[in-house]
Amino acid sequence: MLLARVEGNVTATRKHPSFAGWRLLICQPIARDGEPEAAPLVALDALGAGLHQRVILSSDGLAARRAVGDDRSPARWMIIGIVDEVTPGTTALEDATGSHPARPPAPPPPLQ
Repeated sequence: MLLARVEGNVTATRKHPSFAGWRLLICQPIARDGEPEAAPLVALDALGAGLHQRVILSSDGLAARRAVGDDRSPARWMIIGIVDEVTPGTTALEDATGSHPARPPAPPPPLQ
């Protein structure tokens, strides 16, 4: 999974038949501080992500091909989540996925 920011739409006069009816978005992978981290990617969007929204991308090509219903589709990247907010003290991806690094256990409540 990657954290990314939607940078634009893809308009294609010709595209693979499996992409018919799908939105294709240009997504810029970003680091925890929001800075670009790698080359932009084209991802399938079934969630309705908007321009400059932070999204979670999956690189599971098999799942993307199943989503479009074509085992021979060139689909690889797919938007699987839209990030609403980031909790202070976590990275955006940790907050968005609910996956947090190991933290020391919270102290027990005081005895009464």
